[in-house]
Amino acid sequence: MEQLLEIEHAGPVATVWMNRPDVHNAFNEDFIAQLTEAFLGLDDNPAVRVVVLAGRGKSFSAGADLSWMKRQGEASVAANVADAVKLATLFRTIAEMNKPTVARVHGAALAGGTGLVASCDIAVAGERAQFGVSEVRVGIIPATIGPYVLRAMGERQATRFFQTAERIGAQRAQALGLVHEVVADDQLDAKVAEIVGSLLLGAVGAQAAAKDLIRAIAHQPVTDALTQDTAERIARLRGLPEAKEGLSAFLEKRPAAWISKD
Repeated sequence: MEQLLEIEHAGPVATVWMNRPDVHNAFNEDFIAQLTEAFLGLDDNPAVRVVVLAGRGKSFSAGADLSWMKRQGEASVAANVADAVKLATLFRTIAEMNKPTVARVHGAALAGGTGLVASCDIAVAGERAQFGVSEVRVGIIPATIGPYVLRAMGERQATRFFQTAERIGAQRAQALGLVHEVVADDQLDAKVAEIVGSLLLGAVGAQAAAKDLIRAIAHQPVTDALTQDTAERIARLRGLPEAKEGLSAFLEKRPAAWISKD
Protein backbone atom coordinates (compact mmCIF):
# COMPACT_ATOMS: atom_id res chain seq x y z
CA MET A 1 0.00 0.00 0.00
CA GLU A 2 1.32 3.44 -0.94
CA GLN A 3 2.19 5.61 2.04
CA LEU A 4 -0.19 8.57 1.88
CA LEU A 5 0.87 10.21 5.15
CA GLU A 6 4.06 11.54 6.69
CA ILE A 7 4.34 11.72 10.47
CA GLU A 8 6.92 14.09 11.92
CA HIS A 9 7.89 14.04 15.59
CA ALA A 10 9.33 17.07 17.37
CA GLY A 11 9.64 16.18 21.03
CA PRO A 12 6.11 15.54 22.37
CA VAL A 13 4.42 16.96 19.24
CA ALA A 14 3.46 14.78 16.27
CA THR A 15 2.45 16.36 12.96
CA VAL A 16 0.46 14.19 10.60
CA TRP A 17 0.97 15.43 7.03
CA MET A 18 -1.62 14.30 4.51
CA ASN A 19 0.48 13.60 1.45
CA ARG A 20 -1.62 13.31 -1.72
CA PRO A 21 -0.81 16.77 -3.06
CA ASP A 22 -1.54 15.83 -6.67
CA VAL A 23 -5.23 15.35 -5.75
CA HIS A 24 -5.37 18.02 -3.01
CA ASN A 25 -5.22 15.35 -0.29
CA ALA A 26 -8.54 13.83 -1.33
CA PHE A 27 -9.77 10.74 0.51
CA ASN A 28 -9.85 7.22 -0.82
CA GLU A 29 -10.09 3.92 1.05
CA ASP A 30 -6.32 3.63 1.63
CA PHE A 31 -6.09 7.23 2.80
CA ILE A 32 -8.94 6.71 5.28
CA ALA A 33 -7.38 3.53 6.64
CA GLN A 34 -3.93 5.08 7.07
CA LEU A 35 -5.24 8.25 8.71
CA THR A 36 -7.39 6.28 11.15
CA GLU A 37 -4.47 4.00 12.02
CA ALA A 38 -2.16 6.98 12.50
CA PHE A 39 -4.44 8.71 14.97
CA LEU A 40 -5.11 5.51 16.92
CA GLY A 41 -1.39 4.86 17.16
CA LEU A 42 -0.55 8.40 18.26
CA ASP A 43 -3.25 8.31 20.92
CA ASP A 44 -1.63 5.16 22.33
CA ASN A 45 1.90 6.57 22.18
CA PRO A 46 2.85 7.96 25.64
CA ALA A 47 5.65 10.05 24.13
CA VAL A 48 3.14 12.10 22.11
CA ARG A 49 1.24 14.89 23.86
CA VAL A 50 -0.22 16.95 20.98
CA VAL A 51 -1.17 15.98 17.42
CA VAL A 52 -1.23 18.50 14.55
CA LEU A 53 -3.03 17.63 11.30
CA ALA A 54 -1.77 19.35 8.13
CA GLY A 55 -1.73 18.94 4.36
CA ARG A 56 1.07 18.91 1.80
CA GLY A 57 0.72 20.87 -1.41
CA LYS A 58 -1.77 23.62 -2.23
CA SER A 59 -4.64 22.37 -0.07
CA PHE A 60 -5.42 21.02 3.37
CA SER A 61 -7.90 18.53 1.90
CA ALA A 62 -10.46 18.73 -0.89
CA GLY A 63 -12.55 15.97 0.69
CA ALA A 64 -13.52 12.72 -0.96
CA ASP A 65 -11.88 11.47 -4.12
CA LEU A 66 -14.92 11.47 -6.41
CA SER A 67 -13.74 8.45 -8.39
CA TRP A 68 -13.65 6.52 -5.10
CA MET A 69 -17.13 7.80 -4.19
CA LYS A 70 -18.43 6.73 -7.60
CA ARG A 71 -17.00 3.22 -7.10
CA GLN A 72 -18.72 2.93 -3.75
CA GLY A 73 -22.02 4.05 -5.23
CA GLU A 74 -21.79 1.18 -7.70
CA ALA A 75 -20.95 -1.40 -5.01
CA SER A 76 -23.46 -3.55 -3.16
CA VAL A 77 -25.48 -1.91 -0.40
CA ALA A 78 -23.57 -3.82 2.27
CA ALA A 79 -20.17 -2.86 0.83
CA ASN A 80 -21.27 0.76 0.42
CA VAL A 81 -22.42 0.97 4.04
CA ALA A 82 -19.27 -0.74 5.33
CA ASP A 83 -17.12 1.75 3.45
CA ALA A 84 -19.11 4.70 4.82
CA VAL A 85 -18.72 3.33 8.35
CA LYS A 86 -14.93 3.41 7.91
CA LEU A 87 -15.11 7.08 6.92
CA ALA A 88 -17.39 7.91 9.85
CA THR A 89 -14.99 6.06 12.16
CA LEU A 90 -12.10 8.22 10.96
CA PHE A 91 -13.82 11.44 12.05
CA ARG A 92 -14.90 9.91 15.35
CA THR A 93 -11.37 8.62 16.02
CA ILE A 94 -9.97 12.13 15.65
CA ALA A 95 -12.77 13.78 17.62
CA GLU A 96 -12.49 11.36 20.54
CA MET A 97 -8.71 11.28 20.92
CA ASN A 98 -7.56 11.66 24.51
CA LYS A 99 -4.85 14.05 23.37
CA PRO A 100 -5.27 17.60 22.06
CA THR A 101 -5.51 17.91 18.28
CA VAL A 102 -4.86 20.99 16.15
CA ALA A 103 -5.80 21.44 12.50
CA ARG A 104 -3.32 23.53 10.50
CA VAL A 105 -5.44 24.69 7.57
CA HIS A 106 -4.28 26.27 4.34
CA GLY A 107 -5.89 26.41 0.92
CA ALA A 108 -9.01 24.31 0.36
CA ALA A 109 -10.64 22.38 3.19
CA LEU A 110 -13.82 21.20 1.51
CA ALA A 111 -16.48 18.59 2.33
CA GLY A 112 -14.56 15.88 4.20
CA GLY A 113 -11.71 18.38 4.57
CA THR A 114 -14.09 20.64 6.51
CA GLY A 115 -15.03 17.54 8.50
CA LEU A 116 -11.41 16.96 9.47
CA VAL A 117 -11.13 20.56 10.65
CA ALA A 118 -14.30 20.26 12.72
CA SER A 119 -13.16 16.93 14.19
CA CYS A 120 -9.99 18.48 15.62
CA ASP A 121 -10.13 20.25 18.97
CA ILE A 122 -8.57 23.47 17.70
CA ALA A 123 -8.37 24.85 14.16
CA VAL A 124 -6.00 27.52 12.88
CA ALA A 125 -6.46 28.78 9.32
CA GLY A 126 -4.46 30.86 6.91
CA GLU A 127 -6.30 33.92 5.65
CA ARG A 128 -6.77 32.41 2.17
CA ALA A 129 -8.22 29.11 3.41
CA GLN A 130 -11.58 28.09 1.98
CA PHE A 131 -14.17 25.82 3.57
CA GLY A 132 -17.46 24.34 2.45
CA VAL A 133 -19.87 21.45 2.84
CA SER A 134 -20.37 20.92 -0.86
CA GLU A 135 -21.89 17.44 -0.89
CA VAL A 136 -25.38 18.37 -2.13
CA ARG A 137 -23.86 19.66 -5.37
CA VAL A 138 -22.92 16.10 -6.28
CA GLY A 139 -26.14 14.58 -5.00
CA ILE A 140 -25.11 13.39 -1.54
CA ILE A 141 -25.15 14.83 2.00
CA PRO A 142 -22.47 15.67 4.61
CA ALA A 143 -23.57 12.75 6.75
CA THR A 144 -20.37 11.35 8.27
CA ILE A 145 -18.95 14.82 8.97
CA GLY A 146 -22.32 16.15 10.11
CA PRO A 147 -21.98 15.65 13.89
CA TYR A 148 -18.68 17.53 14.00
CA VAL A 149 -19.55 20.39 11.65
CA LEU A 150 -22.88 20.83 13.47
CA ARG A 151 -21.04 20.93 16.79
CA ALA A 152 -18.73 23.62 15.43
CA MET A 153 -21.17 25.99 13.73
CA GLY A 154 -24.51 25.14 15.30
CA GLU A 155 -27.78 23.86 13.89
CA ARG A 156 -29.04 27.13 12.41
CA GLN A 157 -25.91 27.85 10.37
CA ALA A 158 -25.52 24.21 9.34
CA THR A 159 -29.07 24.23 8.01
CA ARG A 160 -28.03 26.92 5.57
CA PHE A 161 -24.63 25.67 4.48
CA PHE A 162 -25.58 22.00 4.25
CA GLN A 163 -28.13 23.03 1.60
CA THR A 164 -26.46 25.93 -0.24
CA ALA A 165 -22.94 24.42 -0.29
CA GLU A 166 -21.57 27.97 -0.40
CA ARG A 167 -17.83 28.47 -0.06
CA ILE A 168 -16.85 29.86 3.33
CA GLY A 169 -13.81 32.12 3.59
CA ALA A 170 -11.48 31.97 6.57
CA GLN A 171 -12.82 35.05 8.35
CA ARG A 172 -16.39 33.85 7.98
CA ALA A 173 -15.41 30.38 9.16
CA GLN A 174 -14.03 31.96 12.30
CA ALA A 175 -17.24 33.92 12.85
CA LEU A 176 -19.24 30.71 12.44
CA GLY A 177 -17.09 28.86 14.98
CA LEU A 178 -15.54 26.46 12.49
CA VAL A 179 -12.02 27.77 13.18
CA HIS A 180 -10.54 29.46 16.24
CA GLU A 181 -7.82 31.61 14.69
CA VAL A 182 -7.18 33.19 11.29
CA VAL A 183 -3.71 34.51 10.50
CA ALA A 184 -1.68 35.58 7.49
CA ASP A 185 -0.59 32.52 5.57
CA ASP A 186 3.06 33.11 6.42
CA GLN A 187 2.17 33.23 10.13
CA LEU A 188 0.31 29.93 10.17
CA ASP A 189 3.12 27.83 11.58
CA ALA A 190 3.96 30.42 14.22
CA LYS A 191 0.35 30.54 15.47
CA VAL A 192 0.11 26.74 15.53
CA ALA A 193 3.37 26.61 17.51
CA GLU A 194 2.03 29.20 19.96
CA ILE A 195 -1.13 27.18 20.61
CA VAL A 196 0.81 23.94 20.87
CA GLY A 197 3.07 25.64 23.44
CA SER A 198 0.02 26.51 25.52
CA LEU A 199 -1.27 22.94 25.28
CA LEU A 200 2.04 21.56 26.52
CA LEU A 201 1.66 23.53 29.76
CA GLY A 202 -1.44 21.54 30.67
CA ALA A 203 -1.50 18.22 32.50
CA VAL A 204 -1.93 15.17 30.28
CA GLY A 205 -4.61 13.43 32.32
CA ALA A 206 -6.47 16.64 33.02
CA GLN A 207 -6.65 17.50 29.32
CA ALA A 208 -8.11 14.08 28.52
CA ALA A 209 -10.58 14.49 31.38
CA ALA A 210 -11.51 17.98 30.15
CA LYS A 211 -12.41 16.57 26.72
CA ASP A 212 -14.48 13.83 28.35
CA LEU A 213 -16.21 16.45 30.51
CA ILE A 214 -17.29 18.44 27.47
CA ARG A 215 -18.77 15.35 25.84
CA ALA A 216 -20.65 14.57 29.05
CA ILE A 217 -22.16 18.00 29.72
CA ALA A 218 -22.72 19.47 26.25
CA HIS A 219 -26.40 20.30 25.65
CA GLN A 220 -27.44 18.70 28.94
CA PRO A 221 -29.83 20.39 31.38
CA VAL A 222 -28.33 21.27 34.76
CA THR A 223 -29.97 18.64 36.92
CA ASP A 224 -29.10 17.18 40.30
CA ALA A 225 -27.53 14.24 38.47
CA LEU A 226 -25.34 16.50 36.34
CA THR A 227 -24.30 18.54 39.37
CA GLN A 228 -23.34 15.33 41.18
CA ASP A 229 -21.44 14.05 38.16
CA THR A 230 -19.35 17.22 37.79
CA ALA A 231 -18.56 17.21 41.52
CA GLU A 232 -17.42 13.60 41.38
CA ARG A 233 -15.23 14.29 38.34
CA ILE A 234 -13.21 17.03 40.03
CA ALA A 235 -13.07 15.12 43.32
CA ARG A 236 -11.57 12.08 41.58
CA LEU A 237 -8.92 14.19 39.87
CA ARG A 238 -7.96 16.11 43.02
CA GLY A 239 -6.91 12.84 44.65
CA LEU A 240 -4.63 11.78 41.80
CA PRO A 241 -0.83 12.31 41.73
CA GLU A 242 -1.08 14.60 38.68
CA ALA A 243 -3.30 17.12 40.45
CA LYS A 244 -1.24 16.95 43.63
CA GLU A 245 1.89 17.69 41.60
CA GLY A 246 0.21 20.54 39.73
CA LEU A 247 -1.09 22.23 42.85
CA SER A 248 2.25 21.80 44.63
CA ALA A 249 4.13 23.24 41.65
CA PHE A 250 1.85 26.26 41.56
CA LEU A 251 2.22 26.94 45.28
CA GLU A 252 5.98 26.44 45.12
CA LYS A 253 6.26 28.65 42.02
CA ARG A 254 8.01 26.02 39.92
CA PRO A 255 7.17 24.26 36.66
CA ALA A 256 5.04 21.14 37.01
CA ALA A 257 6.73 17.82 36.27
CA TRP A 258 4.98 17.41 32.89
CA ILE A 259 6.40 20.66 31.49
CA SER A 260 9.44 20.11 29.31
CA LYS A 261 12.64 21.71 30.58
CA ASP A 262 14.03 22.10 27.03
